[in-house]
Amino acid sequence: MTESIVELARRLIAIDSVNPALVPGGAGEREAAHAVAEWSEAQGLDVELIGPDDRPSVIARRRGSGGGNSLLLNGHLDTVGVTGMDAPFEARVEDGRLYGRGSYDMKGAIAALCVAAAQATGLHGDVIVTAVADEELGSIGTEAILEHVRADAALVAEPTELQVAVAHRGFVGFEIETAGIAAHGSRPDLGVDAIVKMGPVLVALDELDGRLRQGARHPLAGPGAVHASLIEGGQEMSSYPARCVLLGERRTIPGETVDDVERELRALAGDAEVRILAHRDPYEAPAEHDFVRLAGRVAESGLVGAPFWTDAALIAEAGIPTVLLGPKGEGAHAVVEWVDVESLGRLRDMVLAIARSWCN
Repeated sequence: MTESIVELARRLIAIDSVNPALVPGGAGEREAAHAVAEWSEAQGLDVELIGPDDRPSVIARRRGSGGGNSLLLNGHLDTVGVTGMDAPFEARVEDGRLYGRGSYDMKGAIAALCVAAAQATGLHGDVIVTAVADEELGSIGTEAILEHVRADAALVAEPTELQVAVAHRGFVGFEIETAGIAAHGSRPDLGVDAIVKMGPVLVALDELDGRLRQGARHPLAGPGAVHASLIEGGQEMSSYPARCVLLGERRTIPGETVDDVERELRALAGDAEVRILAHRDPYEAPAEHDFVRLAGRVAESGLVGAPFWTDAALIAEAGIPTVLLGPKGEGAHAVVEWVDVESLGRLRDMVLAIARSWCN
C-alpha cells in the first residue's frame, strides 16, 4: 500500500502550506488540513477540525471497540519557506525519492500515519491522527489538540531515519541590546557607538558556545549550543549608532532550564539589556516505559536523540509517553528536500505493528 501513501503525500506536498507567522504572506495550513480531513473521512475515520479557520488542525480518529490503550499519531502540516527552491510544490518521484517542500519535514510522514490509521481496524483502543498547524514556530496546533485529545501514548513522526528517538534539545530565543549615544560622525567626543559595544558580547557568545560544546553532554541529545542569528543597528553611515540589537538562540539539553540560560546570558552581556523572547523545554522519554520499549522492539532500533525541537515535548508535558519515529530522507529546511519512498512504507508498517500491540 506504499502507492496510497505516495499518492496522499504528493497531494499534500502540492499544497502550499508555508507558515505565515514564519514567512509573511505564507499560505498557511487551511487547504492542507482540509485535504487530510477529506481523505480521512473517505476512509471511515471520525474527523474534527479545530483552531482558527485560516490555520486549522485535524483530529482523525479510528475508533476501537473499547478496553484497549489509545495511541496518538502526530505530525505537522506547516512548512518553512521556499526561497531558492526549484518547483517546491511539484512533488515528483525520482529514483525512489519523493521531492518537494515538506516531503521530508513532514508531509510524507503524515501520509504514512493517515494510511496506518485507516488500516488499523479491529483494535480495542483508538488510533488518533493529529495533523497540526504551526510546529515550525509557535506550536499553536499541538497546544490546541491537547485540549481536545487524551491518549495513553503518542508517536510523533518527525524524521528520525526509522530510529526511535526519545530525547531532543530545547531552545531559548533571546535578544541582547547595547545602547550608545547618537551623534554626528565627526563628533567622537559626543557619540557612543552601540555597534562597537556589541563586539565583546559577540566574542563572549562564541566563547560560551565553545564551552558548551566541550562541556556537559546528554547521552542522546548531545551538548548545548548558542549562536547569533541576526544583528542590526545604526541609522546611516555618518552617525554614531544609538542602538544595536542581536537576536540569538541557545539550544538546551535535558536538565537545563530557561532560567539557567537567562543567568548565563546576563553574565556575559555586561550592561547590555537581555530579553528572553521564546523558549521550549528539551525532552526526554523514560527509556523503561512499556511503550518506549515496544517502539524500540518494533523498529529494531536502539534509542537515539534528535538535535531539533519537536512537539513531542509538549505532548509529553501533558503526561503522555511519547517517542519520535519517522522516515529517511534529507533536506529539512533546505533548498532540495526529499523523503525515501520505501521508508514511508516501512514507517506505516511499524506504526501499524505498534498500534496492534499497544491498542490491544
